[in-house]
Amino acid sequence: MRSRNHRLIFGAVLLVSLAGSRAAAGDHPPYSAAHGLDLARSAARSWSPDAELVYVENDEDVDASGLAVRWGYLFYSQRKDEARGYTIRDGEILEATELEFELQDPPPLAERWVDSDVALEAAEENSGRKYRQEWNGRLSTMLLVRGAFYHKKPDLSTWTLLYTSEDAPALWVVVSAENGKVLKTWRG
Repeated sequence: MRSRNHRLIFGAVLLVSLAGSRAAAGDHPPYSAAHGLDLARSAARSWSPDAELVYVENDEDVDASGLAVRWGYLFYSQRKDEARGYTIRDGEILEATELEFELQDPPPLAERWVDSDVALEAAEENSGRKYRQEWNGRLSTMLLVRGAFYHKKPDLSTWTLLYTSEDAPALWVVVSAENGKVLKTWRG
């Protein structure tokens, strides 16, 4: 069984490490997180047949519809005991990179999950829109992971949305990837 601290560290490390790869969007069409999954999964299975999806995050800003120009997909191979990330844009793999730090058997995401547009809509209706309007905030990050931010159900895959503002503490919104309902919010 994974410890609570392990899951928090896993999520925080991935958030920081993958956030560094963001670049300007330009004229590239945005798409939902699930749209790039087949390409990323195919590449990951070529790398290692047992590769399991463990993490998804926007690699560009997310628009008001829950779409981004680039998404990052992280896969873990238990056989290789390695993780590999893929950055997808315009239906192509821009980057395929092994992580430079070890992951201790991260839990795979559920096979089925609500897409980024559904998760964003739930977060916006719950508290995201109000936060953006009151504090001149913006959606900074959307990440899909299992077991890191909702400890009541550690086997549940969740979207975690991070809103930031220069004028207020950040807003975190955790949305069930199973049904698209907000599970938890906090500031800080």
